[in-house]
Order: sequence, then structure tokens, then C-alpha cells
Amino acid sequence: MGDARVVVVTGASGGIGRATARLFGARGAKVALLARGETGLEAASEEVCAAGGEALPIPTDVADFEQVRAAAERTEAVLGPIDVWVNVAFSSIFAEFTDIDPAEFKRTTEVTYLGFVYGTKAALERMLPRDHGTIVQTGSALAKRGIPLQSAYCGAKHAVQGFHESLRTELLHRGGNVRVTMVHMPAVNTPQFDWVASQLPEQAQPVPPIYQPEVAARALAYAADHPERREYWVGGSTVATLLANRVIPGLLDRYLARTGFKSQQTGRPRDPHQPANLWRPADGKDGRDYGAHGGFDDRAHDRSVQMWAAQHRGVLAMAAGAVLGAAGAGLLRRPV
Repeated sequence: MGDARVVVVTGASGGIGRATARLFGARGAKVALLARGETGLEAASEEVCAAGGEALPIPTDVADFEQVRAAAERTEAVLGPIDVWVNVAFSSIFAEFTDIDPAEFKRTTEVTYLGFVYGTKAALERMLPRDHGTIVQTGSALAKRGIPLQSAYCGAKHAVQGFHESLRTELLHRGGNVRVTMVHMPAVNTPQFDWVASQLPEQAQPVPPIYQPEVAARALAYAADHPERREYWVGGSTVATLLANRVIPGLLDRYLARTGFKSQQTGRPRDPHQPANLWRPADGKDGRDYGAHGGFDDRAHDRSVQMWAAQHRGVLAMAAGAVLGAAGAGLLRRPV
């Protein structure tokens, strides 16, 4: 079935944003792709068109509200009214907090938090007068549970969580047909570990278990189709982490203090010439298209059982009811 919606995806030049734009393209959507890296944007645009969609690449720094607003205006002028806005873009730095320069912390916050705020603002300016539209925020397990070496990113994602909750209550109070939802991701095999600024002695890696970006893309697309839920959790590791943080946060602090440094490094020395996209796009340095996948394909899962369960809660409830019913009938038939 074709998807005629107009969809905006930020951070569309690589990683989760790239996979998400491609998936919407495969559905037949008209997709505006926002990112700074023009090499990645052009490659993503080609993928969206090859998949069957229509693409509009718009070079945009999401940390600049006027650029985001202009991108929204151009999207509607070329593709039509925006139906779905998916905030994905982020940047970060791997380092202990004491080693992060205030300017680096500020820049991470501007991209990873204010970029979501600005995208949401630009979307609502258009959706609310029409009383139609859906905004999907890409969250993370780290929006609810901080870990070492990622204080700037964790702080920004926590801010997105609070912003999302506040905005959702306002939209519920207002009533109408504009929705906002959030999807919390596990560790994902994206190129960020090849381009995020780092002061670590070793090459950075996602904390296992690792999932492919297509898993995240499918979850974001599902959330766009079913925005009535306030949030979705992707991956068993996300569920386990967030539940443990509710029950034993102090113990989890000590566990992460002991394991969190090693688990985020590969054991191989970091390339001192590795690009860093904090201040400028990584593909602007060498003209390389980084694509959607990082360097961990051999360790990454292409399915999330937990997300499947979230999408099939009705079926699972019926199955559970049938099992309980059968068990109850068996008990009734047992001789006293």
C-alpha cells in the first residue's frame, strides 16, 4: 500500500535517519531530508528515490532555528503540507565530563536537544493550524539512564524526554489531531562511532547488544503510524536497563562505574585522524558517504523481539488469555 504522506527526517544523511528516510521512501512517501553533510544527503536522496519515494535534500544545521524553519517552508513549497516530522539528528563527544570543553558541551546540547525543540517548533507552526500531523522524537535508553563518557549526550536526551512529556500534556489539553510520540533506542550500529568527537584512548563502540539501524527505522515508522502511545521501547536491553534503573538505580550506578568505560571501547587504539562531526559534517572533510551502517554488522541484530511484542500486544493478550483459559479448563476437569 502506497504512503502518500510528506515526511521530514532530520539527521537523514547517515545512521538511523538515513535508514528511516529510505524506509519511508520504500513506502512511497515524499521525504524531505535534513542534515549538514551534502555528500550523505545526496546519497540518501538517491536511495529514497530508488526505493520508490520522492526525495528533497535540504542542507540544514538543526542547531539553527531559522535554518530549520526555512527547511520546513521549502518542504511544503515543493512537496506539500507536512504530515510527519521525525527528529533524529544529534551530535556528541566521548569523554569524561571533566575533559569536555564548555563549548563542546554547549554544541552537543544545541544539536541534540535544541535541534529537537526547533524541529518540533517548525512542525507545530504548520500542523496546529491544520489540526493534523505527527511528530516522532528519537529517544534512547540514555534519555532515562545516564552512563559514563557520554554526559553531554545523556543530558541532552534527558532534556528531550522532559520536553516531550511537557509538550504531550499541552497537546492533550488542547485536544485535536496533532500527536507526538517518542521511541527509545538501544545501542545501534551507526557510523557515529566513526565520526563522533572522542577523547577516548580506544575506538568507541556501542554497548552490546547492538541493533541494526533498520530496526530503529521500523520502530520510528511504526510510531508515526501509531502515535497514540506516549513512547515505545526498542530492544530487550532498553527494557532491562530502564526497569533496573527504576528498581536499583544506586546499584546500577556502581555497575556502570565498573563496566561502562571498557564496554564502550573496542580495545583498539583510536585513529587520531578520525573525523569529528561536532562542528562540521564528517563527509565534508573527505567527501565520503558514511551510509546507514557502522562497522559492527557482524555483531548487530536485525530484529527486536521486544518491539515486535509492542506492535502485537493484542495478539499476545489473546494468546495469553487462551493459555490461561486452557489451564483453567484443565483445572476444572481435574478430579477432586
